[in-house]
Amino acid sequence: MSGGLLISLCTYNERQNLENLVPVLFRYAPDANVVIIDDGSPDGTGKYADELAAENPAIRVVHRSGKQGLGSAILRGFEFAIEHGYEYVLNLDADFSHHPQHIPAMRECMANADVAIGSRYIDGGGVEGWGFKRHFMSRAINFYAWLTLGLSTKDNSGSFRCYRVSELEKLDFALVKSKGYSFQEEILYRLDRIGARFKETPIYFANRRFGETKITLREGTDAFVLLFKLFLERLRGVRVTKAETEAE
Repeated sequence: MSGGLLISLCTYNERQNLENLVPVLFRYAPDANVVIIDDGSPDGTGKYADELAAENPAIRVVHRSGKQGLGSAILRGFEFAIEHGYEYVLNLDADFSHHPQHIPAMRECMANADVAIGSRYIDGGGVEGWGFKRHFMSRAINFYAWLTLGLSTKDNSGSFRCYRVSELEKLDFALVKSKGYSFQEEILYRLDRIGARFKETPIYFANRRFGETKITLREGTDAFVLLFKLFLERLRGVRVTKAETEAE
């Protein structure tokens, strides 16, 4: 399982969603491989993922002990893509809030980009079913990412993205600070620092089909704190790539 596109799904209690999502993924990306990164879901998601992998050689499963955070799970997907020699890694939520129908357009973006961002905040994009608080938190964190990190993209907080693995490989993942949702802004900041090219394509974000959202007010507060720390690092020019001694 190497080369081409790897789709990463980070799961915690997504058994019902996973059952519906995986067939649709292969409908829109029949040539892709899928890695499911499960954080010890008590609802049996990991066991079900193993059953899928036993039936389909294009599916792999990474089991992690306990809930370690979305950011660290996505990072594990990046590491898997690097270890197995993939060209691209595409991450999306496992709850159908990101519909796989957008995957072909994101792959087209990669012809002249290093990161394709599924964007809710450009023409043609949108959000369904959010209340005022969720809208406010999302807009506020995106504005703050522009203010502190200099990111020019409109949607910096979503996780529906496709990355060029060769660009990810340049980064020192040991320097990544976020384990939660603020990882989305942080990884864009680090890629922007090395000159990666970003391109946004519109997506329509819908509320999850099953289960409960895992985003909390605490996550939002932590994100603001982390982005300020990255702002200070940006001012000091703290490195984001692997140490020169390692390269030698």
